[in-house]
Amino acid sequence: MKQFLAAGAACLAMTSAVQAQNQSQPEAATVETPKPMDQPRDWSATLVQDATGLHDIMVDSHPGTHDPLNPAFRPRLDRGLELALERAKTTTDAGGWWWALRAYVASFEDGHVGINVTQPGYGFATRWPGFLTIYRDADQVVADRDEADSATPPLGARLIDCDGVAAEALAEQRIGQFRGRWFLEAQHVLFGDWMFLNAQNPWISEMRHCRFETDGATKTYSLNWRATPDDLGARRTRLIQSRALDFGITTLDDGGLWISTPSFNGDPSGETYAKLTALIEEMQVRQASLRAAPYVVLDVRGNGGGSSHWSELMAQILWGDDWMAAHSEPAIEAVEWRASDGNLAQISDFLDQLRAANGQPQMIAWAERVVTGMKAAQAEGQVYWRDANDDTGAPVTPPAPAPQLMAGPAYVLTDSSCGSACLDAVDLWKAAGAVQVGRETTADTVYMDIRNPVLPSGLAQIALPMKVYRGRARGNNEPQRPDRLFEGDMTDDAALRAWIAGLAAR
Repeated sequence: MKQFLAAGAACLAMTSAVQAQNQSQPEAATVETPKPMDQPRDWSATLVQDATGLHDIMVDSHPGTHDPLNPAFRPRLDRGLELALERAKTTTDAGGWWWALRAYVASFEDGHVGINVTQPGYGFATRWPGFLTIYRDADQVVADRDEADSATPPLGARLIDCDGVAAEALAEQRIGQFRGRWFLEAQHVLFGDWMFLNAQNPWISEMRHCRFETDGATKTYSLNWRATPDDLGARRTRLIQSRALDFGITTLDDGGLWISTPSFNGDPSGETYAKLTALIEEMQVRQASLRAAPYVVLDVRGNGGGSSHWSELMAQILWGDDWMAAHSEPAIEAVEWRASDGNLAQISDFLDQLRAANGQPQMIAWAERVVTGMKAAQAEGQVYWRDANDDTGAPVTPPAPAPQLMAGPAYVLTDSSCGSACLDAVDLWKAAGAVQVGRETTADTVYMDIRNPVLPSGLAQIALPMKVYRGRARGNNEPQRPDRLFEGDMTDDAALRAWIAGLAAR
């Protein structure tokens, strides 16, 4: 099982900070108590406290700290702390605290190591110069602007440099060091528009002059930084081609069946778990029609992962056990769990939730095995509990022939959000014969299954992997690239459906 636990998103609200408002009463005025992020505090000391706490949690519970196959992990962990402590010397506000921690987290180059503020709805006041750029292949071009400001570069203008720093180097400084994995196309898609945004980040400057090229002519623009418009979130959503999808099976006009799974969240107490359970039940009821359909689309747009259990169940319903056994992925050698008190408590709590929710027997059995194994490792003083693949070292025999139960092709539709257990699904379904279409996915490392410990200040929590895969075929930070690339708007359902129908008709 890949990742049963819900992932904590490493995200920052883009809206302006919510301001507490005093409410006037007839007889006396009452003052609302400032929320945690708005209370006066020594932000330098808070950064020292939280950066040190992050370091200590990673040392205690992250499997990479003791990983003999990753000797660079511990030095990277220590260097990140050194930089954060150095930045703490000049930190004076919440922005300095937040972005120093973001840079520390990004330094691990791991999408499973994240951070978010614990105060719901909190955001940092954000500024822009009246326009946003996005990536088009290797170029950064203006894709949104304040139409009332004629001093901003036109739509489509290509960024050359700002204040003498070339566009790509500037992106690495302004975005890459705080988001990590800047070598991935998905990171450019998801965060490229941060080039001309600043949410109280004191570790970068606001550029003064930038050169853009339009129709072969180069022009220098002076930037006027100011507060972002109220609809910034909507603008960004359009630029990264993202929208909320729901779970379900849709029958198309030509008989094709479209299965939407925007999440694989494994939290048994969550709404997503109930929706996934209902979807699996519907797939079982409609198994015959799914297998007889002219084509099936497995839509995982927006799916950031969760539990690989769901994609395994979907594969069994579609292709059958015999076909999956004959078309299995290369076996993983083993899974090693970091046997720390915090990790054990997390899996034990998850097991209790599964039992209370009358969860699926396979998931309960998995959690019981992990808890038992981690306890045994701790009793023996072992750093890891090794859950070995029983087939490792067994004689390799050709798989038995299996009938193809799917009448038509299966397509797995991906976008830049697909990561973690979503990547597992793509791995599994492509091994079964599905064709990947859409856009390139994001990527992950071999460190998996996260929990979300809160940092000492209580103002932020991190995403912390608890296990490491041994012998996974797909390497660290290796994305899945589509067999057929869709170059249009990934939120345009009508265009996507027409395009895939055309592929199936060939």
